[in-house]
Amino acid sequence: MKPLLETIDLRKTYKVGKIEVEALRGVSLKIGAGELAAIMGPSGCGKSTLMHLLGAMAQASSGKALIEGQDIAGMNDSERTEVRRKKIGFVFQKFNLLPALTAGANIAVARTIHTGHKVDGSDPHLSELLELLMIQDKMDRKPSELSGGEQQRVAIARAVVNRPSILLADEPTGSLDSRNSEIVLNMFRQLNRAFKQTIILVTHNPELAAYTDRLIEMRDGVVKSDNGDQIFWDSSGELATAGT
Repeated sequence: MKPLLETIDLRKTYKVGKIEVEALRGVSLKIGAGELAAIMGPSGCGKSTLMHLLGAMAQASSGKALIEGQDIAGMNDSERTEVRRKKIGFVFQKFNLLPALTAGANIAVARTIHTGHKVDGSDPHLSELLELLMIQDKMDRKPSELSGGEQQRVAIARAVVNRPSILLADEPTGSLDSRNSEIVLNMFRQLNRAFKQTIILVTHNPELAAYTDRLIEMRDGVVKSDNGDQIFWDSSGELATAGT
């Protein structure tokens, strides 16, 4: 099976004054459709830079980053914007919901941006998604009327309502207490299992990584460990892990 996402010797160098800083020093990865993976490491290890490149938010210095066979590493701004619109969903630590809009309207904005026009009528996928995230009765509420955990679940629904190939979540529980963190992490796992949504969690928190099937650990701009060889697809096309 071809990987959904692949990086080949991916590198990124920043200039800080006259000094060049190598944020990524040659990262090669393959992530298949339907995986639930965590990229983990301390601050400054390169994980956020890698997320920006995987999410088509920045241009690589060299190497390749392929999504469904399309190399996004060297694209210009407008080309990367189109890739993000069509193929990538984002969940951030700060939720980034529009405060003046209801939860339902926040999700509708994402659908409009994706399709290019206002979407009317019922959507069975959205209904199923809201039920899975347990926010189907929150659509008429504004973010200020929701708990932190509910806001993050609305942000998740907004990110995946258009069925992106990849969902990238950057420290998605960083603003939540332990109870809501556990709820949200279980939601990611259910989302992965129910819809076979490819999810990559970027974190420094080992507790978050424990909810995933694959752990990619980074240090000093390179991958130090990766249990990806334990991930495989069985004869029915289901994602599985070694020993199951």
